[in-house]
Amino acid sequence: MSEPSFKVDIRLIENYLFEIDFGDFGNFMTDEPEPLGKGEGPNPARLLAASVANCLCASLLFALRKFKEDPGQVTASVSGNLGRVDRRWRIERMNVAIQLGADAEDLSHLERALEQFEDFCVVTQSVRNGIPVAVTVSDKSGALVKSS
Repeated sequence: MSEPSFKVDIRLIENYLFEIDFGDFGNFMTDEPEPLGKGEGPNPARLLAASVANCLCASLLFALRKFKEDPGQVTASVSGNLGRVDRRWRIERMNVAIQLGADAEDLSHLERALEQFEDFCVVTQSVRNGIPVAVTVSDKSGALVKSS
């Protein structure tokens, strides 16, 4: 699912405002919240959280589409906790809640896809070496179909 190598360039604009150059995909601004920065863009912790949730959603789509299943509109919400670890601020954990746009009973291979999709997620599995990531998946009706 991922390219074997990648490159992203980052350039300081001012204070804590950085421009991230994604090459053919354009540029993106990040910033730290006040009091360090001005909050003119997401900070790296939010980018990491978005990357984890995005990768999990893509991995779940991949796992379901292998079986020709249509999960409908997939959405996710990710939250994280910051705390002091060895006196330094660290992301202590992330919680990702994925919602499918289809009912579980309409996805005949859902159980099998749910058993394997997290293993396909390059970002989450890499991050889990240092940060616990809890994942839940609910179907269209809101019924919980997976919790880890």
